[in-house]
Amino acid sequence: MIVGVLGLQGAVREHVKSLERLGTDTKIVKGEADLDGISGLVLPGGESTAISLLASGSLLERLRRMAGEGFPMFGTCAGMILLSREVDGAPSPYIGAIDIGVRRNASGRQVDSFETILKVEGIGEDVPAVFIRAPYVTRLGERVVPMALYAGAVVMAREENVLVTSFHPELTEDLRIHRYFLGMIEEKDEAKEGEG
Repeated sequence: MIVGVLGLQGAVREHVKSLERLGTDTKIVKGEADLDGISGLVLPGGESTAISLLASGSLLERLRRMAGEGFPMFGTCAGMILLSREVDGAPSPYIGAIDIGVRRNASGRQVDSFETILKVEGIGEDVPAVFIRAPYVTRLGERVVPMALYAGAVVMAREENVLVTSFHPELTEDLRIHRYFLGMIEEKDEAKEGEG
């Protein structure tokens, strides 16, 4: 199994390190050709200006198509914005792979960034979470499963093949959320084998 990490922005190295600590091969994805041969894709957090690099061209179209075909994707912070169907009350110009609405920078400026412990459904009651100008979920589609809350707001959710977090699990030593995503990829691979 090779997991791609979108290399246009954010904590790319930290995600690679977390995945490699779990014994997973990784590949940094900077263009459409890099998507070949991977089993899942992580979309890191980062500056939203870097997101605009993705908003044009064939890479975005290919990611939309892959998400629609059930390809496993995991977005953290700005990566969650890329995967959301609605951003700040308007339809998303990005991938739109999970039926949620998000509000950017809902947790405030970077100086207001913080770390806390979350109860995450199916993972644990003591999951460390680093929030940096985090987006929060403002609307959940009916097939979206909320997995964690902070101050009453959804900060982690899953819809079938797509997992999103408002926070940065890659900035902690805890590997459980990355392990959960690898489990999603394995489920998809097993389902594919069952069809064949």
